[in-house]
Amino acid sequence: MQKFRNIASFSTIPSYFSLDPNQLSARNPHKAQNFLRGKWIDSHKYQTIVDPMNGEPFITVPDVQDKQELLKYIESAKECPISGLHNPLKNPQRYQLYGEVCHKIAAELKKKEVHDFLVKLIQRVVPKHFAQASGEVVVTERFFQNFSGDQPRFLTRSFNVAGDRPGQQSTGYRWPYGSCAVVAPFNFPLEIPSLQIFGALITGNKVFFKGDSRVNVVMEQMLRLALHCGLPATDVDMLFGNGEATEFILRQGNFRNTQFTGSSKVAEHLTKVLNGKIRIEDAGFDWKILGPDIPDIDTQNYVAWQSDQDAYGSTGQKCSAQSILFVHENWVKAGFLDKIKQLASTRNLKDLSNGPIITWNNTQIKQHIENILKIPQSKILFGGQELKNHSIPSIYGAFEPTALYVPLDQIQKNKSVTTELFGPFQIVTTYSSDQINQVLDIINNLENHLTAGIVSNDVNFLRYVQSNTTNGVTYSGIRARTTGAPQNHWFGPCGDPRGAGIGTPEAILTVWTCHREIIHDTDVAPSGFKGQQS
Repeated sequence: MQKFRNIASFSTIPSYFSLDPNQLSARNPHKAQNFLRGKWIDSHKYQTIVDPMNGEPFITVPDVQDKQELLKYIESAKECPISGLHNPLKNPQRYQLYGEVCHKIAAELKKKEVHDFLVKLIQRVVPKHFAQASGEVVVTERFFQNFSGDQPRFLTRSFNVAGDRPGQQSTGYRWPYGSCAVVAPFNFPLEIPSLQIFGALITGNKVFFKGDSRVNVVMEQMLRLALHCGLPATDVDMLFGNGEATEFILRQGNFRNTQFTGSSKVAEHLTKVLNGKIRIEDAGFDWKILGPDIPDIDTQNYVAWQSDQDAYGSTGQKCSAQSILFVHENWVKAGFLDKIKQLASTRNLKDLSNGPIITWNNTQIKQHIENILKIPQSKILFGGQELKNHSIPSIYGAFEPTALYVPLDQIQKNKSVTTELFGPFQIVTTYSSDQINQVLDIINNLENHLTAGIVSNDVNFLRYVQSNTTNGVTYSGIRARTTGAPQNHWFGPCGDPRGAGIGTPEAILTVWTCHREIIHDTDVAPSGFKGQQS
């Protein structure tokens, strides 16, 4: 087994958790459970999940395929009224209840033994560096801090507009959808589902949740923590199951809204089968531009470090990862490419600064690289080789952090260049100041517009790029990045009416509530009123 950062052996592991991540192995596997109508339940069929570091079977999860079992989830979803479990006029005390639940969850997540437990569990199912896994737990904890106390009811505050006569006024409400679904990916097994599920819950919705079965044991344990903190047990249902089973529930469950985070291909499919009742945060072929101005040497080193983090942190398995880097010729002359090559060379399996690639295997990665290298003048800047001396199973990828150079004028001629490889891989190209419009044309023809970085302190350059692009999360300035989905700013795509944000008040209101207007007209009619037809 590969080495992880040393974390306590969990002698004080909280009793509400049902496993010890240090002990997960073929000899001591964990058997996960589904959660339905407030009860943990077993399934008639199970699937084995292997350790991504060594291929050893270490978790068994329900693999629900029987329609009678699936129908129970559909029935549960339909029990939620269209007006939600609470709204500004019905059960308003539940806003306070969720403020208290969030407060208690934040307090639990702040405890070292809980933090370390979740960090290690994340590392076991989607291996990433301690700092990356810890950051996921900390962001989740701060989210729950942010929505503690009175914040749930402050979030959904209403407004009034005066009417035309006494007794008349209109009130605008943020209204829940009722029965909703959350479908989450593998790469952030705690943060993404926690923030989306509770964004839905605090605004009055009931949630059906489906995570990636390879990693969903993390949310199984998080749900146990939330129940311990007072989460109403029947507000959430959770399923371990395959895509076919999930789609059956989504089709038949009459969910008013489904929030999907994952691949663009699946997002487009679900948009069709759910008749557009969906909010998506899908793939991102994210870009960064290094502008013409070159800062002092320390800041140059920082920009190189941030670029390495953006491209290769969490083994490049972030929807916000730096997929293409436009390097101004001034940065090339300053030795930037050598800096990022040196930084990438230090990544390794021992500390999980590099790790298994969950959705691409080595055969697929090599074919992708070969396709790009057929492009005239393209070349490998660094990496491009399979990892050696490891025990990562062949169903996953194991590759060096890789950068391929493609000439600027070849990028739009070859679709493979802008195909997202969800791993430690980036395209690098160079440009001169008189080619900035060509750079912008490439950027604006990408299919997805999630994150971006404009690395410059030239105000005119920043304004020009900002005003001619549309990415939903654009980091701007000499320390700009592309990655990072903290709880303190919007994170989501732009330019798509289906776009879903996460974690902030604006994101929650956009995704999990709709606008309802009630016009009050309560005064009696004037004495002797006789209406005239018009």
